Amino acid sequence: MNASLNAGRRARELDELDGRGPVDVLVIGGGVTGAGVALDAASRGLSVVLAEKHDLAFGTSRWSSKLVHGGLRYLASGSVGIAHESAVERGILIDRTAPHLVRPLPQVVPLLPETGRAGAAVVRAGFLAGDALRAAAGTSAHRLPPSRRITRAEVRRYAPTVRTDGLRGGLLAWDGQLQDDARLVVALARTAAAHGARVLTRCAGEQVTGRGAVLRDGLTGRGHDVDARIVINATGVWAGQVAPGIALRPSRGTHLVLSRESFGGLGAGLMVPVPGERNRFVFALPSPEGRVYIGLTDEEAEGEIPDVPRASEQEVDFLLETVGTALREPLSRADVLGTYSGLRPLLDSGTGRTADVSRKHAVITAPDGLVTVVGGKLTTYRRMAQDALDAALARTALTAGVCRTRRLPLVGAGSPAELAAVRAPQRLLGRYGTEAAAVLAGAGGDELAPIAEGIETTGAELRFAVRHEGALDESDLLDRRTRIGLAEDDRRRALPIAREYAAVARE
Repeated sequence: MNASLNAGRRARELDELDGRGPVDVLVIGGGVTGAGVALDAASRGLSVVLAEKHDLAFGTSRWSSKLVHGGLRYLASGSVGIAHESAVERGILIDRTAPHLVRPLPQVVPLLPETGRAGAAVVRAGFLAGDALRAAAGTSAHRLPPSRRITRAEVRRYAPTVRTDGLRGGLLAWDGQLQDDARLVVALARTAAAHGARVLTRCAGEQVTGRGAVLRDGLTGRGHDVDARIVINATGVWAGQVAPGIALRPSRGTHLVLSRESFGGLGAGLMVPVPGERNRFVFALPSPEGRVYIGLTDEEAEGEIPDVPRASEQEVDFLLETVGTALREPLSRADVLGTYSGLRPLLDSGTGRTADVSRKHAVITAPDGLVTVVGGKLTTYRRMAQDALDAALARTALTAGVCRTRRLPLVGAGSPAELAAVRAPQRLLGRYGTEAAAVLAGAGGDELAPIAEGIETTGAELRFAVRHEGALDESDLLDRRTRIGLAEDDRRRALPIAREYAAVARE
């Protein structure tokens, strides 16, 4: 089937729900896990409806560090199983599922006086353990090179603004980095659609049970009754609102958005130890579009769950001050282009700090058969989806094929040779893979230029998002199909043209 998502397809598939018999699988939630469940189920030959109240990747899935990591932090806390699972899933993403969206990222720990000999030995041991995890997961050293000690000069080449007083060199390791987390979710949803799934954004799940739900069209207000043999709740931090009795303990993770120029052209992830903490770092991560993301905090998020979490002043100060300990010149609020925060859907263990709560995912089945999946990390979305669907299938008489997602490439995925054969700029290849040529082919001549000074996004990309990626309004375009909105001034300047393209989606 066609992988294109757009307003016309959405309207047709909503209409098709009425008067039909039960679908095999109804998924509530269009984040990375929900999209992963939809793809897993559709690729096994099941009929699938995915319902998302807002837009694809609207919640936590778009607020990550954009890392596809091998679980080194979990290994440090003794969670060997989670660490190995992360390393395996990283290898699947980088080698098969989305090689166009995931790239190797060098990460450097500068050895400054604050990191003594003992501290350096602990970090080096951790990196060696990470190498062992990578090998055990079957990811080649050609793809992710082994860690090593590097010289002062190498540290400065990777991170030109690092302090040089007392610098003893550094430690270098490699991990995976996503082009963009929201693009991964969109690719998952579109691949599910290509296998027959109905992907319905702006559709809230109401009266959700293990046998179905009412889907409320957010554009018309109309309700659609959907019966289902399996219902899976993949709504993340909102899971308890869909399935009462699920006790979560959300924690907020905040990032800052800066220009790469603030770091003199950062060429690697800069890992800075948090003073007074063991095995905790603040990262400065070089990212596409000339940006650097600084993160990550881990703060208890009490009270009502907001649609869009906000960074606290204390978090901004903490991140700037911590990363500043490794730099020649401190960073200031004036360097910050924007901030973003996400809420982790952690199961409530009742004690300790949220930073110490397990990141292991859980699949919980209610008495009425409603299956809820929570916890976990973006890197392990595929395994979370498989476990949730397997648990649901075990309670039904449905016949389904075996899980195929370990080897199923997403739309745009291709081998290095296939990508090299696509005639398109490298920037578009990194975002669209083998579809980059289609982005260019569908555009008019004036749409090949950037939409505004200092913004690399082109009109061709906005048109492709409306025609093929399910974007329905300007927020979809600015905040999820592109990430222009992460920098407040860029969003303001791009808003008029985004509204023009969004109007096309509504025609």
